[in-house]
Amino acid sequence: MAPTSTPRAPFGRVLTAMVTPFTADGGLDLDGAQRLAAHLVDSGNDGLVLNGTTGESPTTSDAEKAQLVRAVLEAVGDRAHVIAGVGTNDTAHSLELARQAEAAGAHGLLVVTPYYSKPPQEGLYRHNVAIADATELPVMLYDIPGRSGVALSHETLVRLGEHPRIVANKDAKGDLGAAAWTIARSELAWYSGDDILNLPLLSVGAVGVVSVVAHVVADRLRAMIDAFGAGRVAEATAIHQSLLPVFTGMFRTQGVILSKAALTLQGRPGGPLRLPLVDATPEEIARLKEDLAAGGVHL
Repeated sequence: MAPTSTPRAPFGRVLTAMVTPFTADGGLDLDGAQRLAAHLVDSGNDGLVLNGTTGESPTTSDAEKAQLVRAVLEAVGDRAHVIAGVGTNDTAHSLELARQAEAAGAHGLLVVTPYYSKPPQEGLYRHNVAIADATELPVMLYDIPGRSGVALSHETLVRLGEHPRIVANKDAKGDLGAAAWTIARSELAWYSGDDILNLPLLSVGAVGVVSVVAHVVADRLRAMIDAFGAGRVAEATAIHQSLLPVFTGMFRTQGVILSKAALTLQGRPGGPLRLPLVDATPEEIARLKEDLAAGGVHL
């Protein structure tokens, strides 16, 4: 049963961009995924985003993506939003993934901006509309030009927000001015996709976060969002500042590498990474321990 959504925060307020746990031999660890999903929801997450960048989607098969969605839905689908990443740089393939996610029972879709080919804005618009038209599921756009090579413009975001099923944007553009402009001119629910900008984005109208560090600090992110929403800005700022070592530490190399390292340090499912990503080095793990300790994370 899909969770009830609200117009303001259609996918909840705290979501983790969840890693995809693998077994020691590199296979999909569905039992680990279910245990991790349950832990994350117990820790304060309203939802989980699967098969995204942090989920190593470039190296999981279509069949594995569907298996992961079904397994996580079985574990937590009655108490959290389960969002499936379906975006690729091939519109036809993205449509297939969207329909597959809907058939698996996903509550919504995350659609990253097509990468590498650098389409023009009209191509970006048509790509996202085609995916939104392919299913009955609500769509969260994912604007991350640092990875995709091209940004969704203000105008394109506003146009896309007019589609009845395109309801949100995950913003990893790093441009607060652009975010403020678009939030003011569209109905899109805005989610921070850049942890160090979580509080600044809330200040210009974001409703929540799709976070990597929520693997380890979801409860504190929720406390920050709740405090800000209640007008306790100084309290929210203090929480944000206390998390700065975590925001920095978890991204000293690829976020998924150090997310899996942090989960391993906590004795939780994560496992190895698939090439071309590699496991954290002993030196990176030692630095991660220092960063997490400085940010008040107990291992």
